[in-house]
Amino acid sequence: MSASETELLRRMFAAAVAAVDPLQILAPHLPPRPRGRVVVVGAGKAAAAMAKAVELAWSGGIDGLVVTRYQHGLPCRSIEVVEASHPVPDAQGQEAARRILTRVRGLRADDLVLCLISGGASALLAVPGDGLTLADKQAVNKALLKSGANIAEMNCVRKHLSAIKGGRLAAAAHPAKVVTLLISDVPGDDPSVIGSGPTVADPSTREDAIAVFAKYGIGMPAAVRAHLENPACETPKPGDARLANSETRMLGTPQNALDAAAKVAEAAGFRPLILGDLEGEARDVALVHAGIARQIAKHGQPAPAPVALISGGETTVTVRGKGRGGRNAEFLLALAVALNGQPGIHAAAGDSDGIDGTEDNAGALLTPGSIARAADKGLSAKAMLANNDGYGFFSALGDLIVTGPTRTNVNDIRVILVK
Repeated sequence: MSASETELLRRMFAAAVAAVDPLQILAPHLPPRPRGRVVVVGAGKAAAAMAKAVELAWSGGIDGLVVTRYQHGLPCRSIEVVEASHPVPDAQGQEAARRILTRVRGLRADDLVLCLISGGASALLAVPGDGLTLADKQAVNKALLKSGANIAEMNCVRKHLSAIKGGRLAAAAHPAKVVTLLISDVPGDDPSVIGSGPTVADPSTREDAIAVFAKYGIGMPAAVRAHLENPACETPKPGDARLANSETRMLGTPQNALDAAAKVAEAAGFRPLILGDLEGEARDVALVHAGIARQIAKHGQPAPAPVALISGGETTVTVRGKGRGGRNAEFLLALAVALNGQPGIHAAAGDSDGIDGTEDNAGALLTPGSIARAADKGLSAKAMLANNDGYGFFSALGDLIVTGPTRTNVNDIRVILVK
């Protein structure tokens, strides 16, 4: 890959992440300060940066607790930051979530709960529902992550196994006013899905949650089945009086990130075509992107080259192999196989939080020569794709994108440059 192409792909990714940095975008969305107390709570990969942004905007008179992923913390003056496990919850997340519930109970109508929610909150707020244990939630989470279920389906299950998600946090804070500031990591930016909507009424049902297990053939532990079959596990629904004084404000979305990447591409002479937030198996999404890229290169449709295809959203990976990888590495490796070294097409894909799945990279870079370079090292792209080993493929080529935690999260940014 030429230096100019490498620089452009990296600059597009960096611009997308910067566009949803809580330290830059949060302050204008803060509500007026109340007559009573301000209690700040929250969870997600952006929670620490969001908390710090609140402290920078509001001096004094606030306290609270947020929980974020390990290594995603930032020092704050009066808001406590706890780090816990993601994507599989742990005892740290469970204890932090219990303490958050305790902090919001017993407040008055003139108090304000400022809730900071971003992607990752669902796993980090790990308070099991009645009759369930943390081990039950861990087992279900692991199975969901390997199943190919999309984020809305996973969060439907998580809400119904939780004592804090699916509107229950706002219900616990009643009668205080609850204002939730959101950074979206889900297609469509549905507040009830982002972080499993701890302060938002839940339109999904326990029957929907049971259907997710059936759809993906996930074994249901006895305690989980008993819990979901009990009507008492149902979440607060639209119209619930306890949520009447709760509102949401959207700070950053996947579209904001895609628009920022498009501006960089356009300034570099590439026509940006934004495909939007996409879901589906990473391999299938890669095949669609490859088809569009080939059509541009060969026929100038739907637009003549040079073009930058840009998409976001969250793909899924049904894990069948034993390799290392995340959904972005899987997407790029499937793209490489589909394009088979076609000249003039370069790509990058990465997660805006800096972590592709559970690995230490945000994503990777793909060149027309990637497959040939790998073959020179004795590596088969097709075999590594079959083993879900996208990380191993791009690591061997030295083409991983490593940023470290970005402390924001609007899911993935994918870019294909067609020269």
